Amino acid sequence: MDTSKTVAFHTLGCKLNFAETSTLSRMLENEGFQKRPFEDIADVYVINTCSVTDNADKECRQLVRRIQRKSPQSLVVITGCYAQLKPQEIAEIKGVDLVLGAAEKFNIATHLKELTKGDSARISSCDIDEISGFNSSFSLNDRTRTFLKVQDGCSYNCSFCTIPMARGKSRSDTIANVVAHATELAANGVKEIVLTGVNLGDFGISESLNAPGVQRNETFFQLIQELEKVEGIARYRISSIEPNLLTNDIIAFVAESKKFMPHFHIPLQSGSNRILGLMRRRYKREWYADRVATIKALMPHCCIGADVIVGSPGETEEDFSTTFDFLHGLDVSYLHVFTYSERDNTAALSIKPVVPVHTRHERNKTLRNLSYMKMQYFTGQHSGQSREVLFESRNKNGMMEGYTDNYIKVTVPYQEKLVNTVTSWAI
Repeated sequence: MDTSKTVAFHTLGCKLNFAETSTLSRMLENEGFQKRPFEDIADVYVINTCSVTDNADKECRQLVRRIQRKSPQSLVVITGCYAQLKPQEIAEIKGVDLVLGAAEKFNIATHLKELTKGDSARISSCDIDEISGFNSSFSLNDRTRTFLKVQDGCSYNCSFCTIPMARGKSRSDTIANVVAHATELAANGVKEIVLTGVNLGDFGISESLNAPGVQRNETFFQLIQELEKVEGIARYRISSIEPNLLTNDIIAFVAESKKFMPHFHIPLQSGSNRILGLMRRRYKREWYADRVATIKALMPHCCIGADVIVGSPGETEEDFSTTFDFLHGLDVSYLHVFTYSERDNTAALSIKPVVPVHTRHERNKTLRNLSYMKMQYFTGQHSGQSREVLFESRNKNGMMEGYTDNYIKVTVPYQEKLVNTVTSWAI
């Protein structure tokens, strides 16, 4: 393929995917490709997919159809979790030329050189159990905030989740490499780094093919201690960390840190211990409540977010009410609410009874309303205070946005001098 051609990217799903897409983009630009907005006409379209929910699968198919309508001669490459889980299904979508599994996505340049439009869709995937390597990634589209991937894969076996099948077992970068990337990002003017991974608290864990069994060489606590020393980075955020891996040492360190922001995102999934058991989660609601209480005792101003799944198999009205009441009384600031959707080859498919889809959506709406009220309350607690805000570069109809240290969004009239600065601002 002529590498003077153009390429456009679209990312579905999590922050980890955004970091990887940004890295793929830089790799192809280094090979001579010119990047274009996804809405424009391009010679190659790359869709980095998610497969946490059925909606993500549907959105991928819709994007391919849109490309077919506007630019039928363009090459279409699908990668990401959906590509790893269902490569044959994707290959049968009209217009798809290449499907890259988890091990092959970072070899995209080589694959594109061998690709011709009109051939049958090629699948380059592999057995997920054969994946043991780690590919570092970070986003560099906006200097203000960067997503830095430090961990990948998951060795847990939650009954609802396909991520271990899509990304493989837990594996990590090294502290030395992460620090080097943070130093590079600081040199590029980045002010805030969001640490990302599938199971971030498992940083340092590896399950090598050459040396079977779990090994721990370094820890997440050691990582954040070293990152604190990197000059030029003003802020770090921990994207998400499992409650059973959120130790007192990590909480205490963040409370005293000048760079790690008072903001935790801690997946809960259910406030019912019975459902947590069916989900094969590694904690009970009492431990989750203890983590929240420990954080708030040291950082009353800390923002805490929670993931919750509604309508999972076996969830009764009583279970949902228990979850609602638990969250209503818990000092968390916002919720990310997911409606359960059936995923192939997961243990949850054998759990009964199945919750009707309309009931799942009703429960989702109820918790989203609760989330809105909680965020309003949390923001109101800080009304009139001055907090440090990192302002972003985007000009939205004469307005600009930024986030306080504790993750409250601030919107003000656009001032170029504020872009990428940390400024004390009255909320």
